[in-house]
Parts: sequence; structure tokens; C-alpha cells
Amino acid sequence: MAYILTADGGTESLRARIYDVAGTCLASHAVPYDTTFAAGARAEQNPADWWANFVTASRAAIAEAGIDPGSIEAIAYATTSCSVVALDETGDALRPALIWMDVRASAEADAVLATGDEALSLNGAGQGPVSAEWMIPKALWLKRNEPEVFDRAHRICEYQDFLTYKLTGEWAASLDNVGLRWHYRNDRGGWPESLLRKLGLEALLEKWPPRVVAPGEVVGTLTAAAAEALGLPRSVKVVQGGADALIGMIGLGVAKPGQLALITGSSHLQFGVTEEPLSASGVWGAYADIVYPGRYIVEGGQTSTGSIINWLGRLTGGHDFEALNAAAAALPPGSEGLIVQDHFQGNRTPYTDPLSRGAILGLTLAHEKHHLFRAIMEGISFGTKAILEAFARAGYSATEITAGGGASASDLWMQIHADTAGLPIRIPASADAPSTGSAILAAHGAGHYASIDEGIAGMVRPGRVIEPIPANVAAYDELFRKYLALYPAARDVLGR
Repeated sequence: MAYILTADGGTESLRARIYDVAGTCLASHAVPYDTTFAAGARAEQNPADWWANFVTASRAAIAEAGIDPGSIEAIAYATTSCSVVALDETGDALRPALIWMDVRASAEADAVLATGDEALSLNGAGQGPVSAEWMIPKALWLKRNEPEVFDRAHRICEYQDFLTYKLTGEWAASLDNVGLRWHYRNDRGGWPESLLRKLGLEALLEKWPPRVVAPGEVVGTLTAAAAEALGLPRSVKVVQGGADALIGMIGLGVAKPGQLALITGSSHLQFGVTEEPLSASGVWGAYADIVYPGRYIVEGGQTSTGSIINWLGRLTGGHDFEALNAAAAALPPGSEGLIVQDHFQGNRTPYTDPLSRGAILGLTLAHEKHHLFRAIMEGISFGTKAILEAFARAGYSATEITAGGGASASDLWMQIHADTAGLPIRIPASADAPSTGSAILAAHGAGHYASIDEGIAGMVRPGRVIEPIPANVAAYDELFRKYLALYPAARDVLGR
């Protein structure tokens, strides 16, 4: 038997899993790490913890699976994107990593957008935003505020690339990450040299990894030190992965034009597959080849979704989800007169307005917690529909949605998504989309599947399908127009 080792390097922990090449998960083990928070929207982690946790979690998962370590053929992993680290020649960190949620580089993000460089065309057709989360603003912050670290850094790269170096001794960046968040254009010559010149960051070109490797391609095999640490043969192949949400697309089986992945959690992300490049206001992308060769990815996102449900729980003393779902499911579309604007942390797309705020309209003394609960799910689903309409205006129309993440466990929420979008929602059998996607990449890199698409066919198992209810679709179409009217009205009231 041949087996695959995967890792999902998330915000709070690293989880290792063992799969067979048919897509069955045999074992799973997670090890948490610490995040240090500080004033100025700072969030840092120690890269040494990433590696230590990778080793500990991998050894534990192998032991739990009860397999011969010599039967593991390949490793692939998905990690948080935009977790930026400065490393010396030996791969040791010169300072803690600025993880994805660290947004201290807001002034630098504004400076990047102000260049007006052509490399920004993938960010809402050049209208923005440029996020302080991303690689170039964070690198510019280092240059401005810690020049000694910037100058000493042999490599400035990401969590993904750090693990790759620790495993293989190779400096290689994932095409997925660099195409998504480093302004790399695989279809237009590669690195954004003009943008870097305008920012005085030309030195960054020499500090980024010299190789760019696409997901599913083999980076190398284990070094002697990595093999000893993991208890694995040196012949194990290390296969390129990428950003957790994008590798999750593979794990959800979203690969064909017209298919759309809905990745849910504290926020929602929408990723669609298209064969044609497109760029438009309110849409991010399309990114060339970052997941599948010869295809483009379009992106939308909502900044606050599951986090609003958590907010309601904190406000009201917690959730009895079973009772709350039952009561909310008994309500008609519209939650008996409530409309919620889901911009509690601003709007990422289609308005790209970080100053927009949430709103609850239509409250009466007759409304109870379950009314708010359902109305929040409806407002978030309307936010997704607004993104789908922006995609359609840009030339991309989704024909079906495949969902993963926390919200996909709620039949009620998925039904509301299906009804508001007017599209079926598919939910695969495995909820661990980034790990399943990593397993597919590793199995492909090890030669068990001729392509990523073939790996999806062999390893992603169908689950349930939620069809839209025609009467609800009609009701929500009318309510959606009222939802859309909230944004300009609230903006005017707030004086912006």
C-alpha cells in the first residue's frame, strides 16, 4: 500500500493527516501553536513552532494510522497565505512571522495602490483594494521600519516556503501563493518588477525564492535532517501545495469552468473557475494557472460571516444550535420583516469598502433570537449573491456551488444559500477540503494520477446536494433588491 502525508497549517494549529491514494483519511493529529498579538493590529508567530508542530503532528498521525513509515510516498501541505517571514541563509527566522491577520502595513498597502501600476489590474480592475495582509505591503513595512532585518534577510517568503525549505533544502515559492497575493503574473512575464521599482523594493526580487513551482509539481525529496526528524525515507517526494482556501478548491472537487467553491468559516470566500481571463470592478482576479494549468480563478470574499453568528452568541449568552436551527427553519424567507447587512467588518467585494458597517432593519418587539439568527444567515447569503452578480457582470456565471467549511454543516444555512443564489449546493463527503486537496496533489506528484483532475475523480467522494426551492427563490429575489438598497442608504446615513 502507498500512503500520503498531508499538513494543514492553520491560524491556530498544524494538523497532519495520513491518506491512502483512494482518498481515505486514516489518521489525524493536530498540535496548537501560540500567536502573539500587540497594539497596531499586529499578530506574530514563531516559524520554529511551525516546523516543530509539523514534526510532532506527522509522527503522531503516522503512529495512529499504524502504517509502516516506509510506505509513505509523498508529502503535500496547505498553509495560511500571507504569513510572511524573513529568513537567513540557513532558513532560520530573523524575527517572528507577520501572519496573515497582521495588518500593521496599512500605510504601505496605500502606497502600493497609489503607484497605479499595471500589476494591480487583478485587484478590482486596478481600483483596489490592496490589503495590508499581502506580501508586498508587509515587505515594504519591514524595509521602512526594520531595515536591518530587511537587509540581512536572505529570503523573504511565506509559511509554505519555509516548510518547503525545512523539508527539501530548496528555496521554492508556490505559484498559488505568488499568483494570488504577490502580484506574480504567470501569463504576463512573472514578477511585478515595475511595481517593485516604483516602491524602491527592487532588492526584494533577490530575496524571494528563485523557483516558482505549481501545485502538484514535485519540489524535491527529503533532506537527511528532515528524514531523520520525521522518521521517513529520504526518497519521500515533497509536492507543492499552496494557500489553504485555494487547495481547498481541489479538495472540494471544484475544477471545471462554471463551478464555484464557497469556503466558509469566520469569513466567506468565493472562488470560480474560468477558461478566459477577466478583470472587473468588484471582482479579484482572474489569476492564471494558480490551481489548475490553463485555467483562471476569479475571487470574491466577505469579511464577516460566521463571525457574525458568533457575535450573536456572545451578545445573547451562547447558542443551543439544535433548538435555534429548528425555530429559525420554521420561519418564512425574510425572517418576518428583518433584513441584515453583513458588513460588520466592512465589505471586501463587490463594494471594496472597509468603512461600510453592518445594519439590522425592521426590528420589532415581536422578534426573538431565532429571527435574528435566520436574518443574519439570509444577509450573509445575500452578500454571496451580490458577489455572484458581480461575477456575472464581469463575464463569469456559476452553474453550481460546492461548499466547505463550518457553515456547510448547517442544512438550514446551505438551503438559504441555495435559495438566494438559485443554484444547487454540493457538499462533498469530506469536510477537510485543504487536507483532501493536499492529498490529491501529493498522489498526483507521486505518479498515482496523471493530472489533478484525475486525482479529484479518484479521491473526492460525493456527499449531499441541496436543491433550491422554487418558491423560496422567488421570495428571496424580491428581498435581495431590498438588501441591495441598504448599502447606499447606510452609507449616506453614516455620512460617507
